[in-house]
Amino acid sequence: MRLSTSGRPLPAPSRRSLLRGTGGAALLAGAGIPLLSGCGGSGSSSDPKTVTVGSNASDAVPKKAFESVYAAFRKRSGISVDVNTKDHNTFQEQINSYLQGTPDDVFNWFAGYRMQFFAAKKLATPVDEVWAKIGGNFPEAMKKLSKGEDGKYYFVPLTTYPWAVFYRKSLFRQRGYEVPVTWDDFVALLKRMKKDGLVPLAFGDKDAWPAMGTFDQIDFRLNGYDFHVRLMAGKASWTDARVRAVFDHWSEILPYHQDGFMGRTWQDAAQTLVSKKAGMYLLGSFVGQQFTDKADLDDLDFFPFPEINPAYGQETVEAPTDGFMVSRSPKNHAGVVKLLEYLGGPAAEELYLKTDSSVVAASGKADTSAYSPLQKKAFDMIAGARSLTQFMDRDSRPDFTSTVMQPGLQKFLQNPKGVDGLLSSIERQKKTIFASS
Repeated sequence: MRLSTSGRPLPAPSRRSLLRGTGGAALLAGAGIPLLSGCGGSGSSSDPKTVTVGSNASDAVPKKAFESVYAAFRKRSGISVDVNTKDHNTFQEQINSYLQGTPDDVFNWFAGYRMQFFAAKKLATPVDEVWAKIGGNFPEAMKKLSKGEDGKYYFVPLTTYPWAVFYRKSLFRQRGYEVPVTWDDFVALLKRMKKDGLVPLAFGDKDAWPAMGTFDQIDFRLNGYDFHVRLMAGKASWTDARVRAVFDHWSEILPYHQDGFMGRTWQDAAQTLVSKKAGMYLLGSFVGQQFTDKADLDDLDFFPFPEINPAYGQETVEAPTDGFMVSRSPKNHAGVVKLLEYLGGPAAEELYLKTDSSVVAASGKADTSAYSPLQKKAFDMIAGARSLTQFMDRDSRPDFTSTVMQPGLQKFLQNPKGVDGLLSSIERQKKTIFASS
């Protein structure tokens, strides 16, 4: 999701490439791509002065940020962190086989359902003893996101960020545009932007995950948080009229999406916002990493996705939360506990954010005085939300989102009139997948 060292969009990795299980891992191995394994390929170190970490932070910005955090931890504790970094995309695709093999002591992962999935499979170690020390640093919403289905803690959050509609303040001033609050306002603005010769909505779905964010926004704005969560958990039907209504609304704004999106990455789409060729972009706040000029970044702003159903307003915010889990048999348990206690404290978050300003701290105790106006707005938006979601590929089974929803949404984007057959197909596949262990 980040920048290359040159500040240009990374051409290959997807921000949210999904778990495909051991089958996907085998396929990649057959293609000559090295399988993800623990440091040195033989699992975690038994050295009491070393903790190994499996990292998906392969892009330049987060990788540098984590280096600073681990260096500070080593200076503070005398314990070194041996980081096993893999391409973000590869890490996600091979996570299942990695955790069943010889994983590192600790690994980067995601809060909510994605964490619960592996906790339930007994591929992770509870970290309640860590939370006994760090619990006071986090609000209730973060505590809830860090618990497995058994009520134990399996996750230590570090950063979070909101999904919203991003725009250039100067472009809105120049054109006399106003921030839309309702769906009707939003549609009217899209039409006006198109008439003015702009790309109304920047969009790139080459890696198949961005479209899931659009679905999420429309669904919880239209049908509310509770229905959205039930749908993601396989407990509501994809042939429900409420789901069809989501696609009807999406069809209304689809003509205002950027053309050629199937061949465009999110980074390339973001460049049209940077150059003011696009008026708006629905994405996570990591879009700011494409704004390498400070004046351009200072000009970036966002607003929450517009209200569709007054009963739900704008009360739900999509705020994916990233952090750490512990593998099922860490070799250096004592070192792991010390590392996670540090990572769960405000000092580690503040240090990380000095390098990566596209996200905000998950902790309520972190110092926000150094936040940019954009970060402060993001922090306030997340803190003020009644409900938080994590994104479709984190709120549902990873095998369902990767094999059914990613290709399914792309089919809709290319043929919106075939939505009824598509939803019937999704429902059939959902029943099969969710019935499996």
